Amino acid sequence: MPDLNQLIKAAQQAMQRAYAPYSQFKVGAAIVDNRGDIHAGCNVENSAYPIGCCAEQAAVSAMVLANGTSIEDIVIVSEHKNPCPPCGACRQIIAEHSQKNTRIHLLHDNDRVISYSVDDLLPQAFTPAHLDNR
Repeated sequence: MPDLNQLIKAAQQAMQRAYAPYSQFKVGAAIVDNRGDIHAGCNVENSAYPIGCCAEQAAVSAMVLANGTSIEDIVIVSEHKNPCPPCGACRQIIAEHSQKNTRIHLLHDNDRVISYSVDDLLPQAFTPAHLDNR
């Protein structure tokens, strides 16, 4: 399994490729999946605000495309000193593709990592289990 430093590096490399000409807020995300593979994504803005794609969404899409089935860890970085937590939509996407032990890691001040569980960031998440009672 890749270590956290490898995930941070992959997220930072993805962030450098972000397309953010409107907000100037570049974000990168990197996932290690259930097979130990790393998948990265960056945010991609669009002039028709708010249409765009978040880095976390892009990373999950890359994981699914590569046949990964669940997120073991995800790192989210931005160019700002403050940590960049996932938006509400991304929290739901992360929860959909996570396990109870999945950790979300945010880079703070470019050198300190703050980690959360999925339940920390999205308590009482709507999951596929809610659809089983039809």
